[in-house]
Amino acid sequence: MGFGTKLAIFCRRLKSASLRRLNQNIQTIHQQTGKNRLYLLADMLWCTFRYGVGYLDYHVFGFAENRGANRKTFMTMNHNVALARMVNDPAYYDLLNDKVKFLGRYVDFLGRAWLDLRRATPEALAAFCREHPVVFAKPAGDFGGRGVERLAPGPEADYAALYHRLTENRQVLVEEAIVQHPEMSRLCSESVNTLRVVTLLRDGEANIVYALLRMGSGQGHVDNISSGGLYTWVDPQGKLPYPAFCDKTGLYYHRHPATGTVFSQFTVPDFPAAVALCCKAALVEPKLGYVGWDVAITPNGPILVEGNNLPGYDMPQNAKFHPDGQGLLPVFQALLGRPIPRA
Repeated sequence: MGFGTKLAIFCRRLKSASLRRLNQNIQTIHQQTGKNRLYLLADMLWCTFRYGVGYLDYHVFGFAENRGANRKTFMTMNHNVALARMVNDPAYYDLLNDKVKFLGRYVDFLGRAWLDLRRATPEALAAFCREHPVVFAKPAGDFGGRGVERLAPGPEADYAALYHRLTENRQVLVEEAIVQHPEMSRLCSESVNTLRVVTLLRDGEANIVYALLRMGSGQGHVDNISSGGLYTWVDPQGKLPYPAFCDKTGLYYHRHPATGTVFSQFTVPDFPAAVALCCKAALVEPKLGYVGWDVAITPNGPILVEGNNLPGYDMPQNAKFHPDGQGLLPVFQALLGRPIPRA
């Protein structure tokens, strides 16, 4: 990447930076490492220019204590975008971004009923809720857990009014509530705690790049990291060898803060089946070669919750998950069979 391109990326990052969050990150890293704040600021700016790494990634990647050649092994936002452009056809993004289209295309992997209010009546909604007493209402095209609402309206509810409210709020997708495996509820019973399994296609074969476990904090009904949830690395045996991290608090947890479940003593049930499910789903649409699958573990086995055409690059590279200080760029490139440029 030439000097001019690096400078342009550097300027864009500076323009979009939040000084408050920048200062918070510097303060947190200072408390964790004891390193001088001015040094940390200067090093952050250098990493933004040299590697395309913003101050949030600098913190999560542990760059304050990870120098030299190791820094070049980290997947950046620009690498992530470039990879998606290389193997994903934008014409097919709606299959993942529109939840209703996703449910229609990947119906064999769902294990639950759903209703599209744009094609249903208030009477159909009432019948659906009578059959499924607990449901979740969602926008069809949003992400990060925004607009997700748990409903248990009961037989006496005013379904005409509920239908009007949901459609006015664009919560047009109503899904049967997922009942998760009792072992997964030990982590957090307030939310469905999902796996994020990332697949990369090469020569018609699906490869697993990494798997993470996401769980609610106990304060809501979703496990999304943007909503205060926690996440941790899952090893090939389905075990959790590292503490979980919470973006909202910036802290690591060896046990769940609400339930007390010790992560190092936990094994994800049916993990091999979840991996196999994602590899099979990855072959449904070969034009989408890089996908992050969200998987729930139920008493009857794993099911798909949704797919993401631009999986996160930051969470799987959390410094605590890589004691050797290495990022995942070499792993991605080895599976892909070619270099990944910075977009």
